Amino acid sequence: MKIFGVVGWKNSGKTGLMERLVAEISARGFSVSTIKHAHHTFDIDHAGKDSHRHRVAGAGEVLLASRHRWALMHEVGEGNEPDLSTLLELLTPCDLVLIEGYKRDTHQKIETSLAVSGQDLIAREDETVVALASDKTFPSMDIPQFDLQDTQKIADFVLQKTGLNVVKKDECR
Repeated sequence: MKIFGVVGWKNSGKTGLMERLVAEISARGFSVSTIKHAHHTFDIDHAGKDSHRHRVAGAGEVLLASRHRWALMHEVGEGNEPDLSTLLELLTPCDLVLIEGYKRDTHQKIETSLAVSGQDLIAREDETVVALASDKTFPSMDIPQFDLQDTQKIADFVLQKTGLNVVKKDECR
């Protein structure tokens, strides 16, 4: 599995770019999975639902399944958050894993930035950021820069950086 990240500050366009990259790269015939880092508590379960009741009762893991999808919820409790390499091992093998967040990990990343944010670039201090996707240009930055909305060119870049551009899409499976 190849991995590539999308990082940026809050409300910088990360999720929109992730969504478009998944659609674009999948349409090219590659299998794509994603990992999204959350800095806050989240819940895919809801109070009153059976699976939620199982967790509240003390189940360490709850697997919720239907004919359309399944989800495994694993309670960490007061333990350590699993690192990215551990989470990657849990995924079914695919051609590409796009990772949203995990900006401090060592994989290659593209940073999203919007002019209205006023935030400084992560790329200025992080050499694992190998490109920028923004609604403005940064003349002082010596890495590839893309218009944030140019999904095709960004997808081409991701496939090139991961080496998937040299594999015919029907050979990836």
